[in-house]
Parts: sequence; C-alpha cells; structure tokens
Amino acid sequence: MNPNPNYNSDQSPDFQQGQSIVTLADDDGYTLACYVEKAITLSDSGQEYLLLLPVSAPIEIFSWQGDDDTLADIEDDEIDLLFPSARAVLAELDLTLQRSAYTLTAVGNIPEADDESCFALEVDDDGATDNFQMLAQFYHSDQRYVACTPLEPLLFFAYRTTDTDTVMLLSPEEFQRLQPQIEDQLFEGLE
Repeated sequence: MNPNPNYNSDQSPDFQQGQSIVTLADDDGYTLACYVEKAITLSDSGQEYLLLLPVSAPIEIFSWQGDDDTLADIEDDEIDLLFPSARAVLAELDLTLQRSAYTLTAVGNIPEADDESCFALEVDDDGATDNFQMLAQFYHSDQRYVACTPLEPLLFFAYRTTDTDTVMLLSPEEFQRLQPQIEDQLFEGLE
C-alpha cells in the first residue's frame, strides 16, 4: 500500500464514485477541482462549509540552497519562470503539471513512495514539519530545484454562497474565527 494519499492508480473522473466535485477559483482565474470530503451546516448561521480535497495531486517546488543542501520555498512570481522546466521533467514521469488555483497540480499516476524519495521539511520556527515525496529534480539558470507532492492530504476549507451557489475559499481570518465550530462538527461523527 502506498503511503502517499496523492497516489492514484485510476485517474478517471469518477475515481471516488459518489463524491461531489466542486471547483474553486482564485483571483487570477485559475481553477481547482476538489472532492467534497465533508459538508457542514452551522446551526447558528445556516451557512454551509466544505472540507475539500483536490482531485489532482498537489505539487510543490523547492530550491536547493547553498552547500548544505537545504530546501527553500520559492516565491509565487518564480513559478512563471520555472513552469516549463518543471512541466518537462514531470512529463518524463507521465505526469502533466497544471497551473491550478491555490496550488500547482499534476494529473497522472504519482509513483509509489519509498524511503529514498520521502523527506520531512521544517515549515516554521516551532519545528513543525511537512512530509513530502520527491518526484523529480531539475535545473533552471544554474539553480537546482525539486518537484514534490505532500504525503499528507492537502485540504481546503470553503463555503458555498447562498445567492450564486459558488464555492469560495475561507480566508485564514475566517477559518480562525470558525475553527472551533467547524472542528466540533467535523469530529462529531468520528467519536
């Protein structure tokens, strides 16, 4: 069994049969198709909130820094320059890199994760880490980069507007404010 939840041996649109699919859009006009993992309606407001999982595998690109081989996040404006190189190297793995809302994604079969391709990356000063599977390395302008997919599912919280039935991503501030209520209902059925 592959420990990477982004591994999908069947990329057909009905891979997770019976799950609704919604589309998030960002301010730049990119879209992201997501499965609705859970829908919650808060009793005090009647507002519907959604826990979403991207249909395609999320992709992160990091740059190798210095002689000590540490990885650094890249800025969003660097994506335009790196995209052709990243797309070409992932195509060698039969993956199609796509510009999507809120994250890059890849369509195709993510290779099975093994110990050599997995690593933890410290993401904040408190020592919190995220785990990734390294997919491919490439160079651009003499700088080495790595394309990865997270080993933990990338989840989004969104809400459905009542007037247009559009799905909108919750802002970090909205999520912080609503987090206790949303978590109470999310975990209610798990106990």
